[in-house]
Amino acid sequence: MSVPTTESLQAQPEQASSNAIRFPPGDLYSDEPPVETELHLRQILLLIQSLERLWSDRQDFYAFGNLTIYYSPHQRKSEDFRGPDFFVVLDTERKPRKSWVVWEEDGKYPNVIVELLSESTAKTDRGLKKQIYQDIFRTLDYFWFDPDTLEFEGFHLVDGTYQSIAPTEQGWRWSQQLGLYLGIHEEQLRFFTAEKTLVPTPEESAEVERQRAEAERQRNEQLIARLRELGIDPDQV
Repeated sequence: MSVPTTESLQAQPEQASSNAIRFPPGDLYSDEPPVETELHLRQILLLIQSLERLWSDRQDFYAFGNLTIYYSPHQRKSEDFRGPDFFVVLDTERKPRKSWVVWEEDGKYPNVIVELLSESTAKTDRGLKKQIYQDIFRTLDYFWFDPDTLEFEGFHLVDGTYQSIAPTEQGWRWSQQLGLYLGIHEEQLRFFTAEKTLVPTPEESAEVERQRAEAERQRNEQLIARLRELGIDPDQV
């Protein structure tokens, strides 16, 4: 998504203006613009919902998207903020948030970030944002994906510098932080387990359960019909 321009990589001046507005810490609202296309929105929701379902029994992470991360060393909402399309923070409380305010979250930054490329943001995602996530956020796993062209890249932080993650034969890339692969499936970016099984969405899981229940019902009906053919009352079995 397009984000407000900040000078995050430049040193902040020692002396702040005496009349600068100082926002109270915490309780800051996200300041992100709407997602650019339906493809982008659906992709963000897919990543959030599938990871939350996979980790439904965990309460030690936060995963969301298109949400502002405020990281000003002066604790100001008006400077130093970015809005990744999707990010995951580990070892934190799983609860709703209006935004991610680093100074109110024990200084934690995202462990994993995924940016969705578009014509208007690709240059920033590959350049400025990558540098910010590497040098300031120190985010260990950074990926980008283009829902239109299906361009997909991944990087892992090694000795302070992003190194490309080698793809598997399927073109997937391993996230050390998540313990999952990220890869393209039916033109969408999806999670896969270490055993290379697709992580389903809640809807996909529900459909699998429905199909299993239907198959079980059909098997029962066939068994009942067979018993009756043999002259056996199924209710007496």
